[in-house]
Amino acid sequence: MLVVGAGLSGVGAAYRLQSSLPTKSYAIVEARPAIGGTWDLFRFPGIRSDSDMFTLGYPFRPWRQTQSVADGASIRRYIHETAAEYGIDRQVRHGQKVVRASWSTAASEWAVETETGQSYRCGFLFVCAGYFDYERGHEPELPGRERFRGPVIHPQRWPDDLDYTGKTIVIIGSGATAVTLVPAMAERAGHVTMLQRSPSYVVSLPGVDPVARLLDRYLPARAAHRANRFKSIVVTQAFYQYCRRFPDSARRFLHKTTAAQLPEGYPVDPDFTPGYDPWDQRMCIAPDGDLFKAIRSGRASVETGRIETFTETGIRLESGRELEADIVVTATGLQLLPAGGIDLAVDGNPVRLSDTWLYRGCLLSGLPNFAVSVGYTNASWTLKSDLTASYVCRLLAHMDRHGYAMAVPNRPPGGGTRPLLDLSSGYVQRAAAFMPKQGERKPWRIRQNYLLDYFSARFSDVREEMTFHRAADLAALVRGPQGRGLRLMREY
Repeated sequence: MLVVGAGLSGVGAAYRLQSSLPTKSYAIVEARPAIGGTWDLFRFPGIRSDSDMFTLGYPFRPWRQTQSVADGASIRRYIHETAAEYGIDRQVRHGQKVVRASWSTAASEWAVETETGQSYRCGFLFVCAGYFDYERGHEPELPGRERFRGPVIHPQRWPDDLDYTGKTIVIIGSGATAVTLVPAMAERAGHVTMLQRSPSYVVSLPGVDPVARLLDRYLPARAAHRANRFKSIVVTQAFYQYCRRFPDSARRFLHKTTAAQLPEGYPVDPDFTPGYDPWDQRMCIAPDGDLFKAIRSGRASVETGRIETFTETGIRLESGRELEADIVVTATGLQLLPAGGIDLAVDGNPVRLSDTWLYRGCLLSGLPNFAVSVGYTNASWTLKSDLTASYVCRLLAHMDRHGYAMAVPNRPPGGGTRPLLDLSSGYVQRAAAFMPKQGERKPWRIRQNYLLDYFSARFSDVREEMTFHRAADLAALVRGPQGRGLRLMREY
């Protein structure tokens, strides 16, 4: 196996492979010079997890610190330590960005090429590069931006030497990055304004989970971890289902809890009243209500409106209001890039990912011996990525038992299709046209439900709507009359 990416997913996939299939060989190729993936890339002030660490951490290596929402440096260190503890770091080839991968039916293998000219061959390709573009974030056209005298910074390219002490800062955006940046920068800045076109739901969670602290005090370490993890999964799923099934009630609940944390007399509308139902977009987390504390202290404020133009000293809104700024931060979102942006081909035929369907949330129709790791949108990434790695290992074990050299999901027959990510967020809508699709029924439907996926990953029939071939069968197909085998590969 060749694993692409040495972040949370890649390290977790390597652990599952070497622990459940120890006779298999594998390597990890990583474009960056360090392990950590997203948590090595993002270095902006306050960077932290957007879900609890009992589920973002690995089930095989419990998160031992007291914070339930952890800072980026702690998460990066945790991934490094996990890779070192299990010898996974020795399998990583750094500075190897994969640009092309081509499957050969005759050889039953992938030929993988990197940007540096290095080539690899593998029997199974597992892409654990997430779905964000690591090269650039989303930066919309901002009228008059060139007139502004100060720096304009995107969080994905945060300068190490930026000194914002005592400065007046405007952060454009209302998503998780903006909600993280505002309280972190307000500690040193003169004042921070979060300028949003429309608001997001912001949920306060305790930085240190009191239930977890209690369980840690009275239970053995392993039992406490399992209990904390189970509690977090159940609570997260229950709240998500509540929001989706009873959106009006959820709106009222979130409105009430938000109002209680704002300064007395501060109106919840319009700054904290989104125009969409809860969980139509991913919710933002404020550990210990840090965003609301910054607002109550007067060090931060929120402004809802549209930009008319940048000026030399700040931003003028369509309402006529002018926001002074020494620094502007464009927390305007990310770009999606499926399968790490790799150019894929099967027997010389280019593959468009938008023409594929996702099977069990990890395999793609028409792509033999290929898997991607895609996390949950309503829970922590690692919950799903770990299930995916376990399922891939079950599939490989099945292939070994029966002597199969190739496994490929069939194209789902008829029926409707759905977008891969069922969110109304801008970054999702911008990428919908070039992402894989999901179907309307299992195993082609992504359920966003860990408890259901847990049983599916471990007990589902790996043969369902799959086609398997032995190496000898493939050779015969490829040599068949008029290349019949190659036509069959195109039909999957």
